Amino acid sequence: MIYDRLRDLLPRRLRRYIQHFESSIEDAVNGFAASLKPGARILDAGAGEGNYKRYFGKQRYVGLDLGIGDPAWNYSCLDVIANLENLPFPDASFDACINIVTLEHVTDPRRVLGEIARSLKPGGRLLLAAPLEWEEHQQPHDYFRYTRYGLEYLLRGAGFAEISIVPVGGIFRLISRRLLNALQFFPGPAILIAAIFLTPAALILPLFDSLDRRRSFTPGFICRARR
Repeated sequence: MIYDRLRDLLPRRLRRYIQHFESSIEDAVNGFAASLKPGARILDAGAGEGNYKRYFGKQRYVGLDLGIGDPAWNYSCLDVIANLENLPFPDASFDACINIVTLEHVTDPRRVLGEIARSLKPGGRLLLAAPLEWEEHQQPHDYFRYTRYGLEYLLRGAGFAEISIVPVGGIFRLISRRLLNALQFFPGPAILIAAIFLTPAALILPLFDSLDRRRSFTPGFICRARR
């Protein structure tokens, strides 16, 4: 995508500012890994290309995915290829689990969370990120979007407790991101003209995000829970 190519040309600090949702998830995973004991067994349920493995160098990391999400991805580094609806592990196999922007790609999220809960030890911890306002992606394997109430319903139904669900950004960050996404629709040199008009607003809008206190308009949520 044009948006991705332009993003890669930006300094890291500016990329983090623009990609607030992704950066917040990265920070959450990093903090989650730092809070786990060395040697703890961690399941990355929906690992994709295993981009989060680097955070768990002190733990026993297991990356699992069905390997069908994106044909351009390299799934060769996965530890296990399997369906999240039927995890191939005994009960209470893991101390912790991450499930990062994956729940929208499963056809039965209730069963998936139930399987994750089953595979966690009593007291085991879950870090989950899920989108609310996001474009279709990894088609055709894109099925759901989640409100905070839907996520809590699913997590409690799977037996999780101590649930925390935090929206990542409000309407101003959301509009900012969508303005930048819109650049992909301008052909050829027209993208430069579009960038002149859209980019300044996209960079300024996040500064007003604290005005959206309820954050009903949000790219997505980061959730923490305990088995």
